[in-house]
Formats: sequence, structure tokens, C-alpha cells
Amino acid sequence: MVKKNNSEFNRRQFIVGAASASALAITGFPAIAQSKVKLKVGYVDTLAVTGQLWTGVHRGQWAKEGIEFDPYKFNTGLDLFNAMIGGSLDMLSTGAVISNFPARGQGKAFIINNIEFATAQLWVRQDQGIKDWADLKGKKIATTIGTTAHVFLDAALRANGLDPAKDVEIVNQGMPVAVTSFISGAVPAVALWVPFNVLVRDKVPSAKMLVDASAYYPKSAILGGWAVRADYLEKNRAICASVIKGWAAANDDLIKNSEEILPIIQKANYSQVPLADLQAQFKASKYNTAAEWKKLIENGTAIGWLQQVTDFYARAGNIQNPIPAKTYFESKLFTDNVKG
Repeated sequence: MVKKNNSEFNRRQFIVGAASASALAITGFPAIAQSKVKLKVGYVDTLAVTGQLWTGVHRGQWAKEGIEFDPYKFNTGLDLFNAMIGGSLDMLSTGAVISNFPARGQGKAFIINNIEFATAQLWVRQDQGIKDWADLKGKKIATTIGTTAHVFLDAALRANGLDPAKDVEIVNQGMPVAVTSFISGAVPAVALWVPFNVLVRDKVPSAKMLVDASAYYPKSAILGGWAVRADYLEKNRAICASVIKGWAAANDDLIKNSEEILPIIQKANYSQVPLADLQAQFKASKYNTAAEWKKLIENGTAIGWLQQVTDFYARAGNIQNPIPAKTYFESKLFTDNVKG
């Protein structure tokens, strides 16, 4: 079991308690009976990953489907999948790593949250002489290998004529450490994901965001989403279908009523992030309604986006005979449980 610290446990008590009448009354939903199915879900603490999760908690969509989450926070999607593979989680919500482990036969992807449109960013220190792409040659760039930031960095470097393996030195660090390295001046560049950009912006006034992931959309679109343990899915398809239905309702609610929902999420789950910054995070992702995702899955567009990130992982991570996205993503489970 993944341990939680006291502050995180207290926060979890509150958010899971949103299934109670008092919490639901805040958002105008009627009281709903206590959930019958409790699932251990892991997440990375960024709005692009948790937007639908927390919306469903606070607005009652999970409870309506008979779902209650026991949530666990992790630093990266890599940590998430390792925990799920080890049996500590039933399912998870993450970023680009949704295209990695399932391609290795470890877990099944079954929901797409959004496109990480501008959530991944490359920041440079102008006070160390880095002002353009040419200045990066021979320099160190800190990031977390295997994450959304790394996928984005690889695409950005190649698009600007730099070979990630030869022209720069990629320093693999956990994202908090990578950002600290950049702030301290130990490295002149960092590829990160929001909300770490806020810390960089506030601590290094001369820092410049060279580019974000939106520059490479849709050619290098990066999707985030949900995955589940294969053995859990096999035995509990009906439960996973209920998760999809709850997600679809929460997703569409978040898109339609973001001005009302984001302040609730900020107060309950991101009190350390100013509301304006959380709203900026929301705009940094590209959201589609559940019906729109259904069409993008059925016509192969979304599967193609998943596959191109899998291709990156196969190349960078030396995955032998990766499982294709059309196989590791549970398309029919999703489309059968989302209204078109």
C-alpha cells in the first residue's frame, strides 16, 4: 500500500467525503447514498490529470455511478504505473505514460482525459546565454525521463534541428529536483509540466519559456488518460464501465461549467496554487466532450495519437515488440459506455 502523509490523508478525507450530503450541497447536488464500490486510484498532482477526477468527486458523478475513490498522489506517471503493477492501485490517471506501460503489456488504457496541449514547456536561463535553439547545443537540459515533459522535449529538439542524443545532454531528475536545479543555476534549461512553471517564473525572473507543446500539435499530440490493472479489468468490466460513465459526466461538466468548478477544485485540492494559475493550467490542456472523444476513437485519430507516443517510448525505451495502441486501449469499452 502506498503511504500518505497526514496532510494528504486529511485532504483525502475531505474529497472522498464529497459523496456525503453536506459536500454535495455545496454544488447543488442532492444527497446520494454512500458508494458501494471503493477503488484505489493513483494520480499525478496536476490539473491536466485530475480535472475530471476532482470534478466527479465534488459534483457527485462518481457517487451517482456507485463509485468511491481512495486516491493516492504520486510525483510521476512512472511511479504510478509501478505502484499499479505491484498491486497497490486498481487504476490510475496520468499523462503521456498512458502510452508506455500498456505497450509493454502492463495495464490497459481505457479513458482519454485530454490533449496535453501546452502543459509541457521548455524554459531556459537567458542569464546563462540561452536565448534561442542554437544556444542549447552542447548544454544540459533537466527533465524526468519517460514522462510527458520528456516526450515533448524530444519532439521539440528534433523539430528545431537538434539531436536529443548528440547535441544536448539530458539530465534525468525527478521533476521537483529538475526545477530546483534550474532555479539554482546548475542547469541552463528545464523541460517541465505545469504547475512547475509557476515556481520557475516566480524564482527566476529572467527565465524564458522557449516553447510549449502546442507548437507541435497535432503532429506530436500527447494524450493523458486512465489505465487499469489488466487482471482487475478482466474481473470487473462492469465497474470499469461505471467509471467511464462517471468520467464522461464529470468531463462534460468540467468543460461546460469550468468557471464554477475550478474555484471549488482550487479551494479543496490545490490551495497552494492561485486560482488564476489553476485557470491557466486548464487552458493549457485541450479538452473534448465525451461524445467528441468517442468519434475521435472510432475514426482512429485518438488511437493514432496514442501510437505516436508509443513509438517514441519504443525508440527511447527500447521496447521490444510493443503492443499497438489499438490493442492496449480498450476502445469498445469506452465507446459502448459513452453516448454519441
